[in-house]
Amino acid sequence: MAYDAIDRTPNLAARLDAELRHAHPRTIIEAALETFGDRLALVSSFGAESAVLLDIAAKVSPDIPVLFLDTGMLFGQTLDYRKTLAARLGLTDVRDLRPHYQDLATTDPEAKLWQTDTDACCNLRKVVPLDLGLQDFDAWITGRKRFHGGSRLSLPVVEQAEGKVKFNPLANWTKADLDAYMEENNLPAHPLVAAGFPSIGCWPCTRPVEDAAEDVRAGRWAGSQKTECGIHVARAPGAVANPGGDI
Repeated sequence: MAYDAIDRTPNLAARLDAELRHAHPRTIIEAALETFGDRLALVSSFGAESAVLLDIAAKVSPDIPVLFLDTGMLFGQTLDYRKTLAARLGLTDVRDLRPHYQDLATTDPEAKLWQTDTDACCNLRKVVPLDLGLQDFDAWITGRKRFHGGSRLSLPVVEQAEGKVKFNPLANWTKADLDAYMEENNLPAHPLVAAGFPSIGCWPCTRPVEDAAEDVRAGRWAGSQKTECGIHVARAPGAVANPGGDI
């Protein structure tokens, strides 16, 4: 049964997390869709591990809105993969979210902001566009997993953040689980995975990972303390993401 206004509280997320914390990803997505209906979206980078979540979601509902952040600095292989994978899975509502031209012209006219302030660059190209893209939704699905480490080690299956409910259907899955699903369902890998990229973001801030002992996300913002783009970073109450500014 769809939720009502009384349920728009942290209690809803906590209740759903208690009910779904050990559930299969498909069951979690089905519950999310049953609860929020057309107020639910899935956010995907169409990166190294994205095919698994997208395939499961497509089998539940191929017309689920999928929000894709086209930052203007993605690898060409990612843009190609986004098109071929969406067609392969039969996804009918993939929406490309891009930074506004005026924001780019004002804040990053030479496309060099990543060289001096990666947080501001991510805010401009990812956080702000996603905030705008999520305005029509009350809940969204992410592809985060605990085995990625860092702040994701304690990732719940369902949580509340910035006034929306977030579902993390793959939180419990391991790399072995993902690999097995890819093989069983004959899913195409992102072309950069074979080149040593276990996690793929924008080309200026992503490198291959040569040491198997390194964290899966070690190639993201390598050489800095940054581990998240800002999309999944908690904000102070009332904080608003502004182009070029801190969150």
